[in-house]
Amino acid sequence: MVLNIGNLINGKEYKGNGRAGYEVRSPYNGEVVGSVDFATEEDLLLAIETAGQVFEKTMKKMPAHERSTILRKSADLLESKGGEFAQLLCQEAGKPIRDAQGEVGRAIQVLRFASEEAKRNDGELIKMDSAVGGEGRIGFAKRVPVGVVAAITPFNFPLNLVLHKLATAIAAGCTVVLKPAEKTPLSAMKLVRLMEEAGLPAGAVNVVNGFGADLVPVLVTHPYVKKVTFTGSGPVGYKIKEMAGNRKVTLELGSNAPNIVFPDADLDAAVAGMVKGGFGFAGQACISVQRIYIHQDIYGPFLDKLVPLVKNLQVGDPVLETTDVGPLITEEAAIRVEAWIQEAVSEGAKVLAGGQRQGALLHPAVLVDVQPSMKVVCQEVFAPLVTVIPFETEEEVIAAANDSDYGLQAGVFTTNINRAFRFFDALETGGVWINEISTVRQDNYPYGGVKLSGIGREGVASAIEEMTDVKFMGIKLS
Repeated sequence: MVLNIGNLINGKEYKGNGRAGYEVRSPYNGEVVGSVDFATEEDLLLAIETAGQVFEKTMKKMPAHERSTILRKSADLLESKGGEFAQLLCQEAGKPIRDAQGEVGRAIQVLRFASEEAKRNDGELIKMDSAVGGEGRIGFAKRVPVGVVAAITPFNFPLNLVLHKLATAIAAGCTVVLKPAEKTPLSAMKLVRLMEEAGLPAGAVNVVNGFGADLVPVLVTHPYVKKVTFTGSGPVGYKIKEMAGNRKVTLELGSNAPNIVFPDADLDAAVAGMVKGGFGFAGQACISVQRIYIHQDIYGPFLDKLVPLVKNLQVGDPVLETTDVGPLITEEAAIRVEAWIQEAVSEGAKVLAGGQRQGALLHPAVLVDVQPSMKVVCQEVFAPLVTVIPFETEEEVIAAANDSDYGLQAGVFTTNINRAFRFFDALETGGVWINEISTVRQDNYPYGGVKLSGIGREGVASAIEEMTDVKFMGIKLS
């Protein structure tokens, strides 16, 4: 079924009447999945004003138990309609159906985590007599919702990453104007409609569609907007931060994640993890395995195990249960990566597997003999491609892993607990996984990066904190 959507404002869909728009097409075969009408400037302003009014009249006054119930019912509804959502993710994002089902499962968890956290978002009693002169006083601080949140989301996890912003905002008592990725707006609209079915007040979440260059400058500078949360590319993210001025901003940006394997590690587990983390959803995750550092003592055996597994991955139609790697989001994205591979080869790199392109499909690639200056190493590939690099000492590999503008997550495979803690301290990343790949993300821990990988933290409880302010009251007792 082809879906036609517009812009959702105060529970009403605005479309037609000469609004510009475009067709949403499958990245795999180009078939039309749906169409979307863009928001006009009047639509955008109305969405922001509606969010401001609903915040003042409804959401900031809504008891925590009611917000919790809405989120819990949303989770139950999503679970009952999980198959529909997985199919839609498969069609509009080109996500292999198994990956799509996994994303739906995570999205359900996010809603349930948020439902629980809505009732925990409290403050603290402050012991005033800890300070000289504080006798006879009591104080407490509580968290209050910031107000209207501008949420700008990417194409690669069009359900789960939307919920990391929507579910947490609702749990905090905020309202939202959502600008989903133009490539994947259908699942976002379907999700917000589901939340309204679960009891979310009309106008608590408003959806505006269109290109970021047209909508974002107004969205992130409007005086009603108090918080901006963005997931996407670094250049766009830091431009948004600049525009946002003194507003609270969370940026979840890119990476070229390092993963390090020592001889004492379980080699089979490490290889299996690299295959999963480097090629799942065609490598289109900011924490996708990209730079694999292998101790020289196991470099040959590692490649002997890795390359055959990569060559056996099934590339093709994402709707098939047997497909491991589907298309990139556009053919242009695949062409870019193909050019990066060719450039690396011209500079001395070798391709041990994959690298062939068919339209938007790119066969999973393994590159060796790479140099730190090559794009496939120093930039974010965002594609099914890994580089494998030998190392000799801890100091050498720490320096190589940290030689990056990015710092989101890393993986270290070792059974030496002392080494694990040394690397936890030494690696310049927001998160370090031990005996696990960088691509693992659970939705209940503080997630975010350093350097050009972002500002602030997501993960349900952390995101709720980012969407609240701390307000203090002191009382002098008579």
